Amino acid sequence: MKLILSTLLLIGLVTIPLPATALYSPSDDVVELTPSNFERLVIDDDAVWVVEFFAPWCGHCKSLVPEYKKAAKALKGVVKVGSVNADEHRSLGGQYGVKGFPTIKIFGANKRSPTSYSGQRTAKAIAEAALAEAKKKVQDVLGGGSSSSGGSSSSSGGSDGVIELTDDNFDKLVLQSDDVWLVEFFAPWCGHCQKLAPEWAKAAKELKGKVKLGALDATVHQSKASEYGIRGYPTIKFFPAGKKSSSDAAEYDGGRSASDIVSWALEKHVDSVPAPELLEVYDESTFDKACEGKPLCVVSVLPHILDCDAKCRNKFLDTLRQLGEKYKQKLWGWAWAEGGAQSSLEESLELGGFGYPAMAVVNFKKMKFSVLKGSFSKDGINEFLRDISYGRGHTAPVRGAKKPAIVTVQPWDGKDGQLPAEEEIDLSDVDLDDVKDEL
Repeated sequence: MKLILSTLLLIGLVTIPLPATALYSPSDDVVELTPSNFERLVIDDDAVWVVEFFAPWCGHCKSLVPEYKKAAKALKGVVKVGSVNADEHRSLGGQYGVKGFPTIKIFGANKRSPTSYSGQRTAKAIAEAALAEAKKKVQDVLGGGSSSSGGSSSSSGGSDGVIELTDDNFDKLVLQSDDVWLVEFFAPWCGHCQKLAPEWAKAAKELKGKVKLGALDATVHQSKASEYGIRGYPTIKFFPAGKKSSSDAAEYDGGRSASDIVSWALEKHVDSVPAPELLEVYDESTFDKACEGKPLCVVSVLPHILDCDAKCRNKFLDTLRQLGEKYKQKLWGWAWAEGGAQSSLEESLELGGFGYPAMAVVNFKKMKFSVLKGSFSKDGINEFLRDISYGRGHTAPVRGAKKPAIVTVQPWDGKDGQLPAEEEIDLSDVDLDDVKDEL
């Protein structure tokens, strides 16, 4: 009897369904990865791996299952596909910076630094990204590079500064960004592309922060290549700053050395840089917005509105805006204040002693400044700023060697100044006879 009860109990335990902790089975061609086998199977393996970090309760993870299975089946024998239950194995997810689910990483040539996949969650897109990584790995071994940049890159930018573009990320990264772009459409087997590779990578590094350089394998991502009418390799397209459409693309007509590419791109960059905003300093926040973080700040102090009406003041402001446009590539800050409104600022920069208008150019990082000695006119200021840009001119330390105190005042309303109303004196209660007696 005891034996029968034990058997029934065992059967009951076996048949009780266990909570599912995995989304894939061994028949799905998706390898289950854990902290105990990850190093051996993925890191120490020569194969390229696509790894999904998931949580069993994640709705998006469950929605991805059929596409991920399809991708694993299509990549079988070419690229290995695995999954990690990052909810259970949090240390492994944390090791690779997983903060949301699902997160897909592609472990290619550099296993210690996998690329993050940010494309569409379809079998086709995942498979294409995996194959591109495999091709890159092969080209790295052959020495040709998988892209014209000749080095590894990802959808968010590679170590050589060249950003890898695909059919899936092109519009988001290029068209929907405010950045200036140069995009090379290439073929891995193209000799001219391979020759351009080191120059393209070098130019990308020099242009970092100004112009973005991308590369798209037109033999893999044929949709974008067709959209832009690519018929030869390499073909380079220019995309201006701001949100844009495919019709805004223009042909690159410069040379193919790094210096040629940089010179051509910088000209376009300067054209696209907006003129700096000329800000009135009427509180601390406006002063910080105008000058903080800028290599230099051009500070002007204009006459009081009662000494120089709206027409007079606007003439000065127009001159400053024109010069701001001319020197916009310097990325300087431009600020102005009314004479006497910011006494601490004037004292720190030794302004106002000889009247208004006055100007100083300040390097707040080094706490040094230079004062305009010539005419406060377009030509006079231009000559002063030109000397500054060449590193010429006398500089002095900011008084106190610290940021001047800025007080809060009313900003200019754009109108002429009004004299305060005179106070009327009521003489009705004054007895003139008493006044005479006192005299």
